[in-house]
Amino acid sequence: MLFQPGTSFEYSNEGINTAARIVEVISGMPYVEFMQRRIFDPLDMKNTTFWPNQEQISRLVKTYKANVDGTELEETPIDQLTHPLYDLKHRYAVPAGGLFSTASDVVKFCQMMLNGGVYNGKRLVSKSAVTEMTSRQTAGTISDSYGLGWYVGKGTFEHPGVYKTNMTIDRQHGIIAIFLVQQAGPWRTEEGKRMLRMFTDAAENMASVCSANRSRKK
Repeated sequence: MLFQPGTSFEYSNEGINTAARIVEVISGMPYVEFMQRRIFDPLDMKNTTFWPNQEQISRLVKTYKANVDGTELEETPIDQLTHPLYDLKHRYAVPAGGLFSTASDVVKFCQMMLNGGVYNGKRLVSKSAVTEMTSRQTAGTISDSYGLGWYVGKGTFEHPGVYKTNMTIDRQHGIIAIFLVQQAGPWRTEEGKRMLRMFTDAAENMASVCSANRSRKK
């Protein structure tokens, strides 16, 4: 144990992987099949998969990391998955970080979450489950505000990825912001930091515009 419960917070891949196993036990089907039937197919997420095929791999963006002095980016392989990525025999579906997707697919998932579990008039996730996932679960005595799989802010919830990807959902203003890059390690280059600031500023500006428009309508 790293610390006493309620005294600190640390992101846990093991927790997400365990949750996936619970899904298998309750649903009676493999995790991959459950995700495909209950989430990916209903959302028409055709480019979301644990095992990208050759055509999808040809479209896979390169991954970068900052060089030693942090002045430039250099290409690097995805270091958390077994290669080749299409190998079903030696690669298993990692619930805590094994999916490949596209912006157009991710926005559909985010739209479902923004709508409280509903997409195109069809409920995929219960409203109570969405509420529980996107409500703060960490103790008020620590600084991290985390739900179940989502960082929770004031009117927003988000999930950042290990390679700097991010999806932020602003339920107050009805805004979805998706940030897709492929950089391993910490933000060390000024260019990377500038990109992150641009993303944050753009999301905040969109929220301000929405608020102003609603004020005028009143």
